Amino acid sequence: MIISRTPLRMSFTGGGSDLPAFYQKYGGAVISSAIDKYVYVNVNKKFDNGIRISYSKTEEVKCVADIEHRLVRASLEYLGLKGGIEITTIADVPSKGTGLGSSSSFTVGLLHALNAYLGRYVSSEQLGSQSCHIEIDRCKEPIGKQDQYAAAYGGFNLIEFNPDNSVVVSPIICQRGTVTEIEHNLMVFYTGITRSASDLLARQSVVVSLEEMKQKALKRMVDLTYDLRRELQNNNTHVFGEILHENWMLKKSLMNEISSPEIDQWYDSAIRAGAIGGKILGAGAGGFLIFYVPRKAHLAVRNVLADLHQINIKFEPLGSRIIFYH
Repeated sequence: MIISRTPLRMSFTGGGSDLPAFYQKYGGAVISSAIDKYVYVNVNKKFDNGIRISYSKTEEVKCVADIEHRLVRASLEYLGLKGGIEITTIADVPSKGTGLGSSSSFTVGLLHALNAYLGRYVSSEQLGSQSCHIEIDRCKEPIGKQDQYAAAYGGFNLIEFNPDNSVVVSPIICQRGTVTEIEHNLMVFYTGITRSASDLLARQSVVVSLEEMKQKALKRMVDLTYDLRRELQNNNTHVFGEILHENWMLKKSLMNEISSPEIDQWYDSAIRAGAIGGKILGAGAGGFLIFYVPRKAHLAVRNVLADLHQINIKFEPLGSRIIFYH
């Protein structure tokens, strides 16, 4: 039996610049952090030659080609596994359409566990690359690359996407107190709205590739990413919320569907209550809202967003790990 534990992530600036329609022309960059919410994948040898997969539903099939779950099917095909295997998965938070990168965390964790099942060591770089290959190349998901590398590496990082398709992951170098202050000032709320990230990102790729104003907005979001890294390296946290706010305004300008009147109302209420900035995590339109809020304003923000479910998070320094191997 093998169990992998893979963190989810939250992205702060630059989201969307990891889409090939943009980074292959201009290069992209995001700042994100893995968080202490996880996807667990359990892989075990099955007593017969069949395949059993348990996630939100259970599949029992005789061969890989019959598997409905595309990521599982593609991963088993890629690694040459034929059968006699059982795969189960659980997650700490809702696993679809929440903006925490759960699909990519699942793929990274699955590949990690399957490689261990085969007796193979894989590095964080290999896990990120393999997961991108499964999701983007084999399953044709119209998504970017940030989630896979954030889940594989863990930590609080600048992740750069180069026109030659290479990816560079660089830790944010700052004092521990700087990270602690950011953690303490972040407030995270679940909207209860789920959406298809793939559909949103597919449409975003089209508009970004065709419209100069959209490209200009994404270029500014990349600039903000480097601005934020510089401020954090100088241990200046006071601009964190302001940069989040500008990044969100730019993100919303890419497509009307990224926000909604309901999300705008929640956002505006939090700002009036004392939040400095925030954003919807992931592709937009639902999932989790985050805000950067001075501690003295936490109660006021919590009160105006009382209809939403607040969760507590901390940054996770480690990426995908095999936590049980027997």
